[in-house]
Amino acid sequence: MSLPPSLSNRRNHPEWIKPSFNLGPKLKKHGELIAALLSGFFVLLAWSNEETISEYSWVVLHLAAFLIGGYAKAKEGIQETLEHKTLNVEMLMVLAAIGAACIGYWTEGAILIFIFALSGALETYTMNKNEKELSKLLALQPEEALRLTDGTEEMVPVSALKKGDIVLVKPGERMPIDGIVLQGETDVDESALTGEAIPVPKAIGSTVFAGTVNGSASIKVEMTKPASESLFQKIINMVQSAQDHKSPSQQMIERFESLYVYIVLATVALMMFVPHFVLGWSWSETIYRAMVLLVVASPCAVVASIMPATLSAISRGAKQGILFKGGVFAEQLANIETIVFDKTGTLTNGKPIVTDFIFTKEDPIVYATIEAIERQSNHPLAKAIVKATQEKHSCNLPNVNSVQDFSGKGIQAVVEEESWKIGNAKLLGEQAIQSFENGVVSRLAKEGKTVVAVSRNNEIIGLFALQDTIRSQAVDAIQTLKKHGIRTVMLTGDQPETAKAIAQQAGIEEYVASCLPDDKVNYIKTYQHERLAMVGDGINDAPALATAHVGIAMGEGSDVALETADVVLMKNDLTKIAHAIDLSQKMNQIIKQNLFFSTAVILLLIASNFAQWIDLPFGVIGHEGSTILVILNGLRLLSK
Repeated sequence: MSLPPSLSNRRNHPEWIKPSFNLGPKLKKHGELIAALLSGFFVLLAWSNEETISEYSWVVLHLAAFLIGGYAKAKEGIQETLEHKTLNVEMLMVLAAIGAACIGYWTEGAILIFIFALSGALETYTMNKNEKELSKLLALQPEEALRLTDGTEEMVPVSALKKGDIVLVKPGERMPIDGIVLQGETDVDESALTGEAIPVPKAIGSTVFAGTVNGSASIKVEMTKPASESLFQKIINMVQSAQDHKSPSQQMIERFESLYVYIVLATVALMMFVPHFVLGWSWSETIYRAMVLLVVASPCAVVASIMPATLSAISRGAKQGILFKGGVFAEQLANIETIVFDKTGTLTNGKPIVTDFIFTKEDPIVYATIEAIERQSNHPLAKAIVKATQEKHSCNLPNVNSVQDFSGKGIQAVVEEESWKIGNAKLLGEQAIQSFENGVVSRLAKEGKTVVAVSRNNEIIGLFALQDTIRSQAVDAIQTLKKHGIRTVMLTGDQPETAKAIAQQAGIEEYVASCLPDDKVNYIKTYQHERLAMVGDGINDAPALATAHVGIAMGEGSDVALETADVVLMKNDLTKIAHAIDLSQKMNQIIKQNLFFSTAVILLLIASNFAQWIDLPFGVIGHEGSTILVILNGLRLLSK
């Protein structure tokens, strides 16, 4: 069976996503795939009934396979040829199929058309899915905002806002703009941008970003940037730009494609005339040899050198919990020199837990009281404290009165006529917290932990230290990568103290803290000469994932990260990165073996055709035989 070359040039623009037929909405969406499957059906029907149907019916079935399967690719090839003034593999495959039919090999030509059409349909499906996920990202930014003008409220499109306008953002709403807080205090969930799970306190003068989520209090925000220049919009633009940008290897493939087509067609054209006049061949022999050349020069065996090995590697990776989104990424992973890790949700579990209890006295009633108070808050730190204190007592929870939640500070309440405060230094006082237990807070801060103090009747009685914990497999994964000679780096939006502590625990020597999404992208661009991979899980990681040579996403990550990434770790197991690299290296080794063998066979067949040593049947046997052998060699990866 003849195999066609896959589409070597990836269509990265929406204008390439065009249905082949004028059908209903759903049929339009899947038109190319339906056409390809119909083409294959007609080929199978003709082949299975070859002995029972008439020759006329047999030819009609093949013609149907040619027309239905080849229409889209022929149209695309012609349009590209006219637009860019250059020939392409699409045209070569169509001509090779027609050439095969002209010398009586209808089935081989139809199979070429079928597989070529199927690869194009799958490519279109992938591009449509990427556009859909980018739309999900766009949906995270509000389209309307509540503008305040001279004391009146008006709901307006975000695009209509100007620098200096003031908007009201209510609790639980997403910020529609980038701006500065003019009035109010709140906590803002910035995980969409920074990946950090702990909300950030915002007060008058603080900067807020579009797409982030307001906490428990209304605030007034003055717009400082046009909507088109917001940080969230920059993330969207960077993802689009990185996906559209072609790698050097991709450009090289496209240049080779055009050159190869010209060489083959020019040689076939010469073959149709030169031997007749120079070597004295008859016209029938000359044309016959030219058609044989068009068939044997088809790069089917070369493409078969790559595709089966790639699919085998992808299948084996899937069994191990490693999802490769394409062969190009499985191939590139073998050459990675540096791997950059996001912190929260990647190296760590993404949820803070209580790591230290430091109290002047172990009292179950105190823990029960703290649990009862913290149950009044939805803050992630409060939830972690509730979970931790549950394990410290078996008492009934007391009644909580006069609860006051101070955004960015903590919570205050009255329990059995005693005043309780649970929060940070802004609520309980910097000096009081620092002096507790001989300055233990300083030590905890150096370890990258967040401190929450507890006071009863204005006397601090204890504190909790909380930290996002490192994944159980992270240390082993980093050590294995180091043994492979791969440099590891951690990028995080967290504070330097926390970043340093996590990096030390994971065994990573280099880290960069306080990173926004564009900082991560800039870092990757700076070190791209090192063949760099990025591992992340959040929306904020999407631009970096798209910019890196290979983007690797955690399986429990955001939809945008999963769709932007090139490789997905389905079980969130970081040790699988090393397995993926080993698999990639084995795949590349087999591909090199196949390419050398298949190229040698093609050159031998071409030379034999010029020397008139082989006829078409032997040419087909050699061509198809080499294809089968490289396929079998590629399938060895399934058993490794």
